[in-house]
Amino acid sequence: MQVTVCRKEHFNAAHRLFNPAWDDARNQQVFDKCNNPNYHGHNYELIVRLTGAIDPETGYVYDLKRLSDLIKREILDTFDHRNLNLDTEEFRHLNPTAENIAVVIWQKLRAHVESHLLLSVTLYETERNFVEYHG
Repeated sequence: MQVTVCRKEHFNAAHRLFNPAWDDARNQQVFDKCNNPNYHGHNYELIVRLTGAIDPETGYVYDLKRLSDLIKREILDTFDHRNLNLDTEEFRHLNPTAENIAVVIWQKLRAHVESHLLLSVTLYETERNFVEYHG
């Protein structure tokens, strides 16, 4: 029997979508408002899901307090109230699209979650725009 446990978190971050290999006109055409040279921000909603068997000793798939602490340490402390392009190593040379942010979050968490658990990340950039990454 597999059960999924979820933790929802929130962080605010600024970014600029930009491909340095393109000229300004091409960047503007592809990324439009998200290419603002002065950056722009989002109120991101993050949902982390872990799927696995229930431990018969604890009754948990994963201790949600432990998951909360992990997300805070690995994600929120790194990305919250930051300019992703300028303030983080992860996006210094990686375009901080919602897709790339979700993959980076997954990778950062995967390194700390037992391999027998399935990990999934859903990242809401806006109420209507979100991405999912399952690894």
